[in-house]
Amino acid sequence: MNITAILTVRNEGAFLLDWLGYHRWVGVQNFVVCSNDCDDGTDEMLDRLQAMGWITHLANPGPYRGGVQFSALKLAAKSAAVQSADWIVPLDIDEYVNVQAGGGQLADLLSRLPDADAIALTWRVFGNNGVVEFQDAPVVEQFTSAAPNPCLWPWRVSMFKTLYRNCESFAQPGVHRPRRSDAGREARWFDGSGREVPGFARSKRTFSDYRKDNFALVQLNHYPLGAMQSYILKRDRGRAVHARDLLGMNYWIDRNFDTEFDDSIIRKFSQAKAIVDELKSDLVLSRLHREACEWRRSRFDALMKDEETRDLYFRLMQTPPTKALSEAETARMHALARLHSK
Repeated sequence: MNITAILTVRNEGAFLLDWLGYHRWVGVQNFVVCSNDCDDGTDEMLDRLQAMGWITHLANPGPYRGGVQFSALKLAAKSAAVQSADWIVPLDIDEYVNVQAGGGQLADLLSRLPDADAIALTWRVFGNNGVVEFQDAPVVEQFTSAAPNPCLWPWRVSMFKTLYRNCESFAQPGVHRPRRSDAGREARWFDGSGREVPGFARSKRTFSDYRKDNFALVQLNHYPLGAMQSYILKRDRGRAVHARDLLGMNYWIDRNFDTEFDDSIIRKFSQAKAIVDELKSDLVLSRLHREACEWRRSRFDALMKDEETRDLYFRLMQTPPTKALSEAETARMHALARLHSK
């Protein structure tokens, strides 16, 4: 069973080796990684990893029709690793596949859903945990407080990425879901709790039913904020899909949930640590990793010279974690939305 992950990165060398090592342990055999405009040496790390036989590195310098990530997915779709895959999953570096079934690997998940053509990996959004400074430490160990399950508002914390079978039902990769093909039979979709989702094949929906528990078999741990300093650098990097939208307090508040403790990925990451350590034992990768971490610290210092960016950083420190809304509060919000959207 050949599983290929597609990843798009820019200035994220500090997080790359942890992410790759963990997902190799989870069961991803091939990685197609697209990079653009890197200043921290991420592209050099990817070149080294390609030379070691670990990944396929594709430079994605633009122009970006429809956005950086859409362009990268079109580029990746042409690669041999994607075309020969049995299963494909496009991911971001702040997303970790957290399989709850069996021993925690993708083979365990697929054995539980043998009839699936596509599995919606719903985000479990993890908040900032009050971490201010960037640390050279695994993200999954630093951030262990997440949104409630289920999370009734906002709907965007229940978005998903898709693990899908490379078959005639799908035309090419998409950011959240693959594009449907007119050829072949209609695909069978399942959610992260193993329920078949009728009608999903012809839908364009990109979020799961947020009223339900979608994590019984698998969840996609999503760390969109990280440390406050890292969030400032994420704003500086720019968004992969909505490139013109600067990150601000609205994005932070919608995702900074510290409601429930969830360390279910820690044991799995500890089992993957031997693979991570093997990557970090390479002298070239080790040096590039250290340089990427130092770049983040120096870039943050440079960004603090800008008053608007500095004000945002101070507001992050002032703002408490996001409140989880009750059913009654959520019902009132939906009623207002229906009333005023007519």
